[in-house]
Amino acid sequence: MKTSLEGKRCLVTGGSRNLGRAICLALGRAGAKVAYTYKERDDDAAETGRLLREIGVEPVVVKGSVFDAKHVAQAVKAVEVAFGGIDVLVNNAGLTQILPIALIEEDEWDAVMDTNVKGPYLFSRAVLRSMIRSKKGHILNIGSFGADRVLDAPVHYAASKAAIVGFSMALAKEVGRYGIAVNCLVPGLLETGLSHRLPKHRVDSYVAQSALGRLGTVEEIADFAAWLVSDENSFMTGGQVVIDGGL
Repeated sequence: MKTSLEGKRCLVTGGSRNLGRAICLALGRAGAKVAYTYKERDDDAAETGRLLREIGVEPVVVKGSVFDAKHVAQAVKAVEVAFGGIDVLVNNAGLTQILPIALIEEDEWDAVMDTNVKGPYLFSRAVLRSMIRSKKGHILNIGSFGADRVLDAPVHYAASKAAIVGFSMALAKEVGRYGIAVNCLVPGLLETGLSHRLPKHRVDSYVAQSALGRLGTVEEIADFAAWLVSDENSFMTGGQVVIDGGL
């Protein structure tokens, strides 16, 4: 059965490349209206827009930092004005630095925590005001296999992604009474993104431990993300869904 998001109004943070771009495209192919944010990669953001237009989707694009409260308010307002509301929020924007704890400066710790934890808090808070009024909505937070010990991960990144699991579960309990679902999607290591920044022996170790013996693709994760925020997924909230190739 093909996922349908016909008429759904979706906002994706960090939509300019990699998984964020794939999610935007998967939502668009399922019939959704798509808006996305990005921080600084203008060329990448423009390419996401071009690809969306190729499939008949005219996106709303907002540039700025996910942990700047003023930007978040402006971004959500712009999307609500353009679309008449927001039905789906995908908190995808993320940041990591491949550093051991001894080399992580305080400002680097703060940057990862601000992007990966404060950003989802600010965007969720902003969209929930209208979702609660309409008594419906989906929030999907993108986690990471780095929150557990499957593969070594920088401590600030691992801590931030573990926080997102708790955030998702607690928020699901809080807003479920309003008909709003909140879930956390945890991808394994993918062919794009983090795998290009890790040493080859660490990527090889991941593949060796995987039941499927390979890395995932952003399309595989994005297509499942689209289903998770659809009306077809009507009885899941507070869930942590892991797609990692069988570690």
